Amino acid sequence: MKIIISYIMGFVSCWIIFFGLLYLGESFPLGAAGVSEVKAPADHIKEKNIIIKDDKIIIKINGASISRYAPTGSMRPVLDTGANGIRIVPSSPDEIHVGDIISYKWGTSLIVHRVIEKGIDGKGVYFITKGDNNRIPDGKVRFKDIKFLTVGILW
Repeated sequence: MKIIISYIMGFVSCWIIFFGLLYLGESFPLGAAGVSEVKAPADHIKEKNIIIKDDKIIIKINGASISRYAPTGSMRPVLDTGANGIRIVPSSPDEIHVGDIISYKWGTSLIVHRVIEKGIDGKGVYFITKGDNNRIPDGKVRFKDIKFLTVGILW
């Protein structure tokens, strides 16, 4: 009898906590516990600009270049040494969205991380970036420091 009462109390407690948090506006990720949701990049390549032939694929992108990645691990499994990135030089902050992967200058290094927040402060538009595997965001990045916007990745 004690086992049944314990089971019922545990079941009821879980539902009270669940609906209590739901009432407070908490969200429940469907992935693994403790893993934050990563927003997908914006659609920078429209389907009409991708042409598939029998022996090749043509992607129409003005000003594109290829990028390679250092084995830092901060963006695995999306980016690693075997990936080939397709990047462009963004012309304005409006081209960069939360979820996009950018390359920005930090000292003498070029950092490649995901935009997790976009905002405006007294100095203008800023972006907060973070490596997908990093626990701590990089801080504010200004548009003048952004060198590239990744628009595609090939493995």
